[in-house]
Amino acid sequence: MNALWVFFVLLVVLSCRWVNVNVNGFDFDELNVTEVYSVQGYNGYYGINSNPLLVGLTLIQGAAAKGAVCLDGSLPGYHWHRGWGSGANSWLVNLEGGGWCNDIRSCVYRKKSRRGSSAYMEKQIPFTGILSNKPEENPDFFNWNRVKLRYCDGASFTGDSQDNVHQLQFRGQRIWLAGMEELMSKGMRYANQALLSGCSAGGLATILHCDEFRGLFPHTTKVKCFSDAGMFLDARDVSGGRTLRHVFGGVVNLQGAHKNLPRTCTNHLDPTSCFFPQNLIANIKTPLFLLNAAYDSWQVQASLAPPSADPRGYWRECKNNHLRCSPNQIRFFQGFRNQMLNAIKGFSIPRQNGIFINSCFAHCQSERQDTWFSDNSPVVHNKGIAQSVGNWYFDRAGIKEIDCPYPCDGTCHNLIFK
Repeated sequence: MNALWVFFVLLVVLSCRWVNVNVNGFDFDELNVTEVYSVQGYNGYYGINSNPLLVGLTLIQGAAAKGAVCLDGSLPGYHWHRGWGSGANSWLVNLEGGGWCNDIRSCVYRKKSRRGSSAYMEKQIPFTGILSNKPEENPDFFNWNRVKLRYCDGASFTGDSQDNVHQLQFRGQRIWLAGMEELMSKGMRYANQALLSGCSAGGLATILHCDEFRGLFPHTTKVKCFSDAGMFLDARDVSGGRTLRHVFGGVVNLQGAHKNLPRTCTNHLDPTSCFFPQNLIANIKTPLFLLNAAYDSWQVQASLAPPSADPRGYWRECKNNHLRCSPNQIRFFQGFRNQMLNAIKGFSIPRQNGIFINSCFAHCQSERQDTWFSDNSPVVHNKGIAQSVGNWYFDRAGIKEIDCPYPCDGTCHNLIFK
C-alpha cells in the first residue's frame, strides 16, 4: 500500500466507533495541527473496499514552455484513470486542495513540499470516494474518466506572477490552463458529460474556474461544477478580527491573482473580496453544487479560532473537540452557520444549483469513502452525499438539503483533533 496511507492507522475504540487517524494525506496539512485524533461515527477509512485503486502521476511535459510551473519551477502533474463502457466519454476533473501560501516565508516553505513541487509529489495516490472506480463505492461516476490535477501553486490555481529574489513562481492560472489543454488533447474534447470538482482550496478553485471550465466545451456537452468544503466565509474570528481576509489578501496580492478573478466581481468589489465564494456564487452561470459542513473544521481551526485570535487558549479545547465547547462557544458557531446560510440564500433559488449543508464538524466529505458513500455515511433528510450529487448532476431531482442546527444530526463523521 502506498506510503501515504500508512499514516492512516485504524483503531476502533469505544462503542461509538471512534478511530485514531493521522492527518497526513488528509488534506489538513494546511492547518497548524499535526493530527486528527478521531472521527466520530467512522468505521473504517476505505469503507467497503480496503484496497483502493492507486493511480500514477503524469507530469505535463509541455507546461514549462508556457510558464506553467509549480512554486519551485518544476512541472505540474495529474493522475488519470481512464473511463470505460458508458463512462468512456464522461470526464470528472478534480482540483486538489491544500491551503494557500500568503507571504514569502510560507511560499518558500511550501515549495519544498508536495504542495509546491512535483519533485515531492507521491508517484501514486489512492482514488477513493468520488474518484473510486467501484460502483459499490461511487455509483454514478465509477466508470468515468477521473482526473486529479495536483495543486502546487498555493493560490487555488489563480496566480500569475513571480519573485526572482526568492526563486518563486506563482503560476496557478497557467497550470490550470495547461492542465485543461493536456486533458482536452487526451480526449476530454470529445466529452458528452463533464464535472469539475474539488475540495477545500480545490473547492474554492472549482468556484473560481467553473465558468471557464464550461467554456471549454460545446453547448451540447453537459457541464456542471461541484465544490466540496469551498465555501470559505469572510467571517469575524473569536477576537473580532478577520483572520481569513488577511490570509486571502496576502494570497491575492503576492501571487498576482487579481487579474484572473471573475470580472463580474472585480468590477465592483476589491480583489480580496473576490477570492471569497460568497461574492462569486450568485454570478456563476454554470450549474454548481455546494457541499459544506455548517461547522467546517478547517474554518473553525484556522479562520474562526486560530492561535493569533485566541492567545490565552480559551478556544483550544473547543475547536479541537466540539463536545468540549461551552454554550456560548456553540452559540458562536451557530452564528457562523447562520452566516453561511445567508450567503447561499440567493444562490439556492435557481433549480440548476444544488446544496447539501450538513451540521457537522467536518471538512472534505466527497473524497473520503466513509462520508461519500458507505453504510453509515452522513445523511440529511435521509439523503446521502453521493446520492444527492448524482441526483443533481443527472437531473433526477432538485437538491436543496440544509440540515437542522447542531446537535440534531446523529449521522455526522465529526473530526476530533488532539
